[in-house]
Amino acid sequence: MSFLLQTNRLVLREFVVSDAPEMFALNADPDVLKYTGDLAFKHLEETQMFIKNYTDYKRNGIGRWAVSLKTNPKMLGWCGLKKHPDGLVDLGFRFKKKHWGKGFATEAANACITYGFTTLNLTKIVGRAESENIASIAVLKKCGFHFSHKELDELHHQKQIEVYTLHHEDFCRH
Repeated sequence: MSFLLQTNRLVLREFVVSDAPEMFALNADPDVLKYTGDLAFKHLEETQMFIKNYTDYKRNGIGRWAVSLKTNPKMLGWCGLKKHPDGLVDLGFRFKKKHWGKGFATEAANACITYGFTTLNLTKIVGRAESENIASIAVLKKCGFHFSHKELDELHHQKQIEVYTLHHEDFCRH
C-alpha cells in the first residue's frame, strides 16, 4: 500500500482491493451520488474490479486516493487529483455521509492541492460542481478556488456545472 499524503488527522493513499466494501457502501448512498452523475456499483465484485483496473496512478502519477484517519485505516471516502485528456487537472472528493461536516473534505483537498502545486509543479487545478451542490462549492472556496464559468458537463447527463479554478500564484497567496 502506498501512503502518499498525510495531514493532521488523515492519510491519503492508493486504493487497495480491501477498500472495496467501503467504496461499495460509499457509492450505494444516493445522497453521496446525487450531484456526481455516477451510477452505484451493482455489486461488490464490480467495485473490486474497478479498484483492480484503476490505472490513473501508473498512467498519470496522480489519481483519486482513499482517505482514512491516521488512527483507523477504514476508508472515509476519497479525494484526489485527476488528469483529463485535455491536460486539465481537477480536484475531486467524495465522503460517506456520516463524515460530512467534519472538515475532512477540506483537509484532504488542501493536501492534494499542496501536492499538486509544490510536488507536481502544476500551474492550475480546477474543481467542478453542480450549482445546487452547495457543500462541495463551499469546500472549493475554503481551499481558495474562484468561480470561473459554467459549462455543460457532457459526461454527466448534460447538466450545467460550475467550474472553479485555483492558479499556482493564487495558491501561494492563500
